[in-house]
Amino acid sequence: MSTVSPREKNMLLVTVVIVLYAFAALSAKKQVANWKTAQRVYATARAKLQEENALIAARNEWVARYDQVRELMPVFPRDKDVDTHWLNIMDSAATRNGLTIARRQTNKEAEVGDVFELPIDCKDWEGTLESLVKFLYDINKEGAMLDVRQLYVRPSNKPGLLKGSFTLYCAYMRGDVDSPPQPASEKKPSGSEGSPVSATGEGGAAVVPPLAQPVSEPEPTNRPAVQPPVARAEKES
Repeated sequence: MSTVSPREKNMLLVTVVIVLYAFAALSAKKQVANWKTAQRVYATARAKLQEENALIAARNEWVARYDQVRELMPVFPRDKDVDTHWLNIMDSAATRNGLTIARRQTNKEAEVGDVFELPIDCKDWEGTLESLVKFLYDINKEGAMLDVRQLYVRPSNKPGLLKGSFTLYCAYMRGDVDSPPQPASEKKPSGSEGSPVSATGEGGAAVVPPLAQPVSEPEPTNRPAVQPPVARAEKES
């Protein structure tokens, strides 16, 4: 039976140590990669938390801006199609500024919170740079209702003209539409019909106009009628 020499034992021990060090190195490298990934995830989550805290701290400001923008948005009934309304506004702005829109198509209405958006794809427009800038300016004047996204511009085959495509997003709200205000001439004063409108005097007391005061009838008396002096003189003579 052969015996293991001390040299072989040392070589075996060195080999085991090397294998252990290699395994430790690989494990450490993997742990370092996992640690760096966890650090990036932590940094991203911390930055997002700070942004959300900043938004929460500015809640009053955002609410005020939301109310201001909400007043600019038109309100349509829930069952009404709005394609024609927004297409007319876009076509009028394009015609007014000399921009030609050859092909346009409305997409499906999308609901984003309290706001509805209707995308309109303008697949082929043509015009000068000046007409494009004026058109975009007129669209921007509509406030929060119209927003041009994905604008593509390239030279046209005609000299001095540009062409391209864009997507116009129309923002609006749906709900109960208020009735138009009643004209002032049709408004009736408060109180019973036909009653005179009373003004308010000092101390909050109602003042009735002189013409509205009732005229009391004279009370009947049993006194004899007094004859005129001329009639008495004719009688004595």
